[in-house]
Amino acid sequence: MALQTPRQDAEPGRQRVLVLGGGFGGLFTALNLARHGGNLTVQLVEPRQRFLFSPFLYELLSGELRLWEVAPRFDQLLAGCGIVQFRQRAVSVDPRRRSVLTDAGSRLGYDRLVIATGGQQETFGIPGAAEHAIPFRSLEDLRRTARLLEQLRQQRGAQGRIAVVGAGYSGVELACKLADLLKGAAEVTLIEQAQQALENCKAFNREQALAALRKRAVALRCSTRVLALEPGSLLLERQGQRQDLPVDGTLWTAGLGVRPPSIEAELPDQPRGRLRCTETLMVKGLEGVYALGDVALVAGADGGSLPATAQVALQQAECLADNLIASFSGAPQRPFRWHDLGEMLSLGIADATLTAMGVTMAGPAAARLRQAIYLARLPGSRHRIDVALGWLGGIALSGLPS
Repeated sequence: MALQTPRQDAEPGRQRVLVLGGGFGGLFTALNLARHGGNLTVQLVEPRQRFLFSPFLYELLSGELRLWEVAPRFDQLLAGCGIVQFRQRAVSVDPRRRSVLTDAGSRLGYDRLVIATGGQQETFGIPGAAEHAIPFRSLEDLRRTARLLEQLRQQRGAQGRIAVVGAGYSGVELACKLADLLKGAAEVTLIEQAQQALENCKAFNREQALAALRKRAVALRCSTRVLALEPGSLLLERQGQRQDLPVDGTLWTAGLGVRPPSIEAELPDQPRGRLRCTETLMVKGLEGVYALGDVALVAGADGGSLPATAQVALQQAECLADNLIASFSGAPQRPFRWHDLGEMLSLGIADATLTAMGVTMAGPAAARLRQAIYLARLPGSRHRIDVALGWLGGIALSGLPS
């Protein structure tokens, strides 16, 4: 592979911050740095054309929200910010040379590096899972899911069945939305290895979620392991008993894996590929290299690892931008402290539950409040304004964001 060196346009004397990954952690770190201004050149290495506001992926599937609202283009978000995007994927990091090699053969230099390459669905080596199950993390996953739903709606004869593996937040939200969209055209079965769904969920939200599943006749199977997948069936095990479950399609939301670029250095143990970080978000053993989001292993106040959520990544992005600025001036860097702002779940079309800021609420009003809270977290002030105006017009016409 021939090496190419694209123009990085860093003026003499300017400090280069290279950000790998354009998800919540990477994009918001870059935007926060751009707002600081100063003597910085900020560059983003991200192969995708669009940012994805993943909490709204369910509403994009149902048509409650539109593509441009949920997945704005990077060139529009970065316009006028001074941030340069390289539509390439980072392959390896050479800390000694302070450079990153991309899949296009480009070698990009840096003064500070931010690794924010996010997570991917983990199938745990279960036979057939990678080949036959559809994850639900990307726009392509959404398109595959939409095609499956259309096939089930057009299907004649016996009622179909769609399985969702993993009854965590994503699995429950997806199962509720699927049930509303299918309207009885297929049974939705939700499979969970643990003894209950939403093990780490706040009590009020769990109660509302379980009620939403019952209302939609979603078949919840806990304490059930998936042993293998084949086209048209799942091999399950519960209490030592095996069963073949016929399905027309499987959605996979169980487990999160990471695959950061390879790093040409000896590092401390990296559990499941996650990069161990100090409390200032610097990768342990790598001066000038930081990580955040799903790929970073950062201890919480109780010593345990932090949840892999957008809320954590957004808070880390603000802290990390401050620390990067401080690192150039020699000022003290502040430790990251996560503040739990609550949790919100979409539970079907125009339905949600939330426990946040001292408020517990469920139903259509919670769905509207959830959307309003997330509106404030969308990237780019121009984009937020455009989405807000669109929603206000929809509320005036139908009473719900459109």
